[in-house]
Amino acid sequence: MENFTHINPEDQPAMVDVGAKDVTKREAVATSRVRLTPEIAALLEDGDIRTKKGPVFQTAVIAGIMACKKTSDLIPMCHPLPLSSCNIDISMKEDAHVLIRCQVKVTGKTGVEMEALTGASIAALTIYDMCKSFSHDIAIIQTQLEHKSGGKSLFTRKS
Repeated sequence: MENFTHINPEDQPAMVDVGAKDVTKREAVATSRVRLTPEIAALLEDGDIRTKKGPVFQTAVIAGIMACKKTSDLIPMCHPLPLSSCNIDISMKEDAHVLIRCQVKVTGKTGVEMEALTGASIAALTIYDMCKSFSHDIAIIQTQLEHKSGGKSLFTRKS
């Protein structure tokens, strides 16, 4: 088993030194799934759910993008990254499930998996917040990395 990358030789927390790494194009895609109640899902109209707080999915997209840009403020060992792209797509699926897909790109020395996971997670939490006045029986049921490229490793989740 490899050593943990965020522990230094003195067994103390440390940010990984990426100074010697090559600058490459890096991309990550993460998804989150949110299960709504059928009553909330029935409020979908023209691709969004409207509430007194505003359009749910549009607000979640903005929150997810903001979260991607703030990942290094939220996750202690993440490097601040100048993201070149962040796209969040939200769609209603069967059985009152919402799929959030967050794709993040950067040209740099470290990957953007945490940014993609953070963006998808915060978008899911925003959907919960926007819809909780209808019901608290909402579940964020899954957040996972789907794909990463650039750097030393490539990962694509098998279906």
